[in-house]
Amino acid sequence: MGQTVKPTEDSLSFEMFGIRFKNPVWTASGCFSYGLEVANNLYDISQLGAVVVKGLSYKPRTGNPPQRIVETPCGMLNSIGLQNPGVEYFTKEILPQLKKYDTVIVANIFGEDEEEYIKVAQHLDKEDGVAILELNVSCPNVKKGGIAFGSDPEVLYSLVKRLKETTGKPILVKLSPNITNILDTAQACVEGKADGLVLINTLLGMAIDVEREEPIIGMKTGGLSGPAILPVAVRMVYQVYEKYGTSVPIVGVGGISDYRDALQHILAGAVAVQIGTANFYDPYSPLKVIKGIKEHIERKGYSHYIKMVGKAHKIKVS
Repeated sequence: MGQTVKPTEDSLSFEMFGIRFKNPVWTASGCFSYGLEVANNLYDISQLGAVVVKGLSYKPRTGNPPQRIVETPCGMLNSIGLQNPGVEYFTKEILPQLKKYDTVIVANIFGEDEEEYIKVAQHLDKEDGVAILELNVSCPNVKKGGIAFGSDPEVLYSLVKRLKETTGKPILVKLSPNITNILDTAQACVEGKADGLVLINTLLGMAIDVEREEPIIGMKTGGLSGPAILPVAVRMVYQVYEKYGTSVPIVGVGGISDYRDALQHILAGAVAVQIGTANFYDPYSPLKVIKGIKEHIERKGYSHYIKMVGKAHKIKVS
């Protein structure tokens, strides 16, 4: 791997941005809340490589009206509306509890315009319990007529550049798949000096109730996640790694249910993975993925899982 990522003593541990991770398995924002529900009731979250908390805005948000979630074949649609208690409440009430656990905390942040992103980043910049900021850019940019930050390379470049000038914390940008070419927005982030990329956020989808003859989701459309999006996510990770190689760390997310799904992301070029929707039907899935990856690399004879990162690019199909 490049200088930003290097293996450490254990076969699953690594260092990125000067931060040590026990393993490459993280939880995805919005699918693990703030981690405390699991920590208090199910298992010690110190076993995880990182916890990515539910998205944070500057002020509290109530979210969208119901219905906000619907199950679909091999997945689910959600339109929660980024409901959260605001960054100040998070740092005062939630973060002190999270800091008790020996895992990396990644704060997912968003805003309706650049200024809100900057306010949230500034608030978190002084918090030593937050190691990394993950930018959610799949939300409306009010000042640009409702276009999502993640679909406009020029707007995205400006946002990333300003945030890099605002905070000393590493910045990962979680890219939207709802565009024509993922490389356009990836390039904007690289030019803006993002420290790494997260691929991918949810795909825009819809479900219609044939009896009521109207959309099921209150806001009509929602974000599609779950096993159905795995091939799309793997393809986009592969594309971005093919262009940038080890120079841009990639965190893969989308459709991961078990260790084999995670390994698809890793072989495509991801140095770490995030478990999202699987947490809803199997909250122990991140631990199972960690165990599965470890057993796989031992069975294959690898000294470290990083030796598998991007390896699918070296295989020529006849």
